[in-house]
Amino acid sequence: MSSTPQDTVKVDLGGHTVTVPKGGLYDRYRMNTDLDEVADDPRVSGVDFFRRLPKTEVDSPIGATLTPNFYYRISTARLTMLARTRAIRSRLPRELAPLEVAPGLGLISAMFFRYDVCDIDFYTEAAVGIAVKPARHGGLGFFDLVTALKNEHLDSYVLSLPVSSEIAQVRGHDGYGFPKWVTELDVDIDAGRTTARVANGDGGTDLSLSVPTPAQTVHASGERVSSLTSYTSINGAWHSILNQTNMLAAGTVRFPRGIDLQLGRGRMADDLRSLKPTRTVQLDVMTEGQAALHMPVPTSVPSGNQ
Repeated sequence: MSSTPQDTVKVDLGGHTVTVPKGGLYDRYRMNTDLDEVADDPRVSGVDFFRRLPKTEVDSPIGATLTPNFYYRISTARLTMLARTRAIRSRLPRELAPLEVAPGLGLISAMFFRYDVCDIDFYTEAAVGIAVKPARHGGLGFFDLVTALKNEHLDSYVLSLPVSSEIAQVRGHDGYGFPKWVTELDVDIDAGRTTARVANGDGGTDLSLSVPTPAQTVHASGERVSSLTSYTSINGAWHSILNQTNMLAAGTVRFPRGIDLQLGRGRMADDLRSLKPTRTVQLDVMTEGQAALHMPVPTSVPSGNQ
């Protein structure tokens, strides 16, 4: 369902007017997408993962909406790096604590996403995030560290999250409390190479990545489902956001080589520099997957977790 720039319509989203593709999934279904139609899309391997996840209507800062938001065909890349805990703590709210791999060392990441088919239509996204201890406990995070590096479950705090579409920006910023803005953002991921470029406000490069794609392992739908819990503050109250990913083809390399990560000028580059990364320890690339992004729910975060 490709759309030329003029093939758009304006819709209201929580008092914001946003432009979406005319005849696209959001224009026609407003998040209540017909799964049978999606199943006929040649880009989508299947929809069984979503048939087991019923949607519910909830009130949100952007008005009544259905949750989860379904992503029927996605590809992602994540660089996990070591950074000094002191630098990480300087960027974390005091209620959150970094997940340490050793005394004084934590994990940070640069992530890139391409959403080819989803309830709010095609867009791309990038992020700089910090791995944090789950807010549900304050004890030793060894188990959390193991599952994080296995890409099974991550808890994170996001510093920057640019996107390529208006609807993704409004939903992400107003609805989820994420630091989102709209920019030119290209993400291309295939079995051979992974490339991404985030533009800054002047049209130059904020952050870019080029790296060989790790060998991919194919998984049956539902065989390998990972989760990401992100913490955000909405109107002064802490919320958790669950994102479930159904991995269909993915690969991992420890201590990867041949990484071309360019830090230019912009918000993402500034955030990554402020964390003072020391070494890249893992590259995760998923050439095909699916996801369900749930709306934020209030969560208890200990005061002064650090």
